[in-house]
Amino acid sequence: MVNSPEFRAETLRAGVVKRATTLADGRELLYFDDPGTTLGPERAVDTRALDARGETATMRFDVLSGDWITVAANRQNRVMMPSADADPLAPQTPTNPSEVPSRYDVAVFENRSPAFGPALATAHGHAPAASDPPRGLDDLATPGLGRTRTSVGRCEVVCFSPEHTGSFGTQTATRARTVIEAWADRTAALSALPGIEQVFPFENRGEAIGVTLPHPHGQIYAYPYVTPRTTRTLESIARSGPDLFARILAFEQDSERVVLRGEHWTAFVPFAARWPLEVHLMPHRHVADLAETTDAERDELAPLYLRLLRGVDALYDTPTPYIAAWHQAPVHTGRDSVRLHLQLTSPRRAADKLKFLAGSEAAMGAWAAEVTPEQGAARLRAAVESIPEVTA
Repeated sequence: MVNSPEFRAETLRAGVVKRATTLADGRELLYFDDPGTTLGPERAVDTRALDARGETATMRFDVLSGDWITVAANRQNRVMMPSADADPLAPQTPTNPSEVPSRYDVAVFENRSPAFGPALATAHGHAPAASDPPRGLDDLATPGLGRTRTSVGRCEVVCFSPEHTGSFGTQTATRARTVIEAWADRTAALSALPGIEQVFPFENRGEAIGVTLPHPHGQIYAYPYVTPRTTRTLESIARSGPDLFARILAFEQDSERVVLRGEHWTAFVPFAARWPLEVHLMPHRHVADLAETTDAERDELAPLYLRLLRGVDALYDTPTPYIAAWHQAPVHTGRDSVRLHLQLTSPRRAADKLKFLAGSEAAMGAWAAEVTPEQGAARLRAAVESIPEVTA
């Protein structure tokens, strides 16, 4: 147990204040306070008696696909849809020994049941060195039966609000801006950890997606490899040219698939959308990750992204399940060609119908779309236009 952890405060952009400390088992906890927060600078200490952190999971190499598969049995015991009085992401109370000791605006902490970490390629801070870490990208690309490596990295939980229910889209513009600041801060910090090759912020929303906690939150994964999706993107760039993302954006901006456009960002349904609901959000200039965005880009992103998400929910009478995935360039490769962008997808194809991946799509990766991208864009554009501009 870690006694009396130090609280370190740092002022970030937009007036957001970061306060860093640790939980009782040594995991990192970060508070990100809204500008003008009503919270004071003091934070309660985590006094729980927690077991020591478990061993870091192992990765196994799939020689047929070239993918690395993490085997993390510790994730079997995750909390599943708890009641409000047992919410592990809510501030602690005398009857709820949750993960966050104090009232907060936005809180970020290391996942207790991670797929990656806590060990890193070399010891860093409170993280131990892995026994058999990946030895660079060349090592990970080397074929061979029975190859394993320690699943180094970091998995973090990002709590958007202390409230029990909601999502990113239900937050105020001020709170959204704080979350964006947290994403940018964590992207930079995690990218600097030993052995990290890519950082991925995302939000899973809705039971249909497999969400196990109704609390408004997302996650950030710091991977020890370049993910399969990004590897395929790098291969496409190698075939098509380093300006591929710039050409994609210009192509989509000149189409009927644009959903929402600002000074710095454009949201569009992509030409070859797979899902019944799929929309991308891309910055107008080349930006490798959220840490590279300017104040103006972050300031516009907060209300624009909220309006897009509220438009997604306006499509039906009930909230829409989705995965909101922030694709970022790898840490050490492709940074001049892979552009930051959001990919939001939902399996919802009607008010009471979901698209399930079976046979051809799940086994062979051969997709068939039931909704044309142009139809999807028209419906979503109309829904977004029904949402007033977000100002608070």
